[in-house]
Amino acid sequence: MGHREDLLEGAKRCLLEKGFLRTTARDIVKESGTNLASIGYHYGSKDALLVQAYVSLIEGVGERFDPGLDGEMTQPPGSLERFQEVWAGIIRTVPESRAIWLLSFELMFQNDRLEEVRKLLAEAQREGRAGLVPLFNGVPESDLDEETVDSEGRLYQTLLNGLMVQWLFDPGTATTAEQLTEGLRRVIREAARG
Repeated sequence: MGHREDLLEGAKRCLLEKGFLRTTARDIVKESGTNLASIGYHYGSKDALLVQAYVSLIEGVGERFDPGLDGEMTQPPGSLERFQEVWAGIIRTVPESRAIWLLSFELMFQNDRLEEVRKLLAEAQREGRAGLVPLFNGVPESDLDEETVDSEGRLYQTLLNGLMVQWLFDPGTATTAEQLTEGLRRVIREAARG
């Protein structure tokens, strides 16, 4: 690997061990075997590097959301069964990705103190929404229109964040995929009556 990749891998390890606020540029350099100047050269700033490392960690978690594990979903796109299958796959990743989700919430709560980071993460959120939608509707990300990403993607992202809070706080009482699906089923039924 080159310095750029070494820095990114070192930054990921630092984030998981120390979190965003406690990770210093010197920590990253020590962990990556590089030098301080290479951070600025390759990423512009320590914060920009840490954001890129965080986004890479989240993308890795997102790749494991596929409930089929082998890349194949079993339920038809857009169905309630698919909705449940996707959420079960997402919930399955919680134990192995707990540190990453905790890091996500650390960043959310430091928003006001990290303006540069907030801007970078706001850009990454749109990509996250676009990545979630295909899991549910089966449409490739490259074929999604902006309105779909903005509406459906925001819904799934909001559900994901709320679900992660529950699973991080108390897995024993957190909402299951079945409960989430039954709740949606009831909302749809009531909406049809109205």
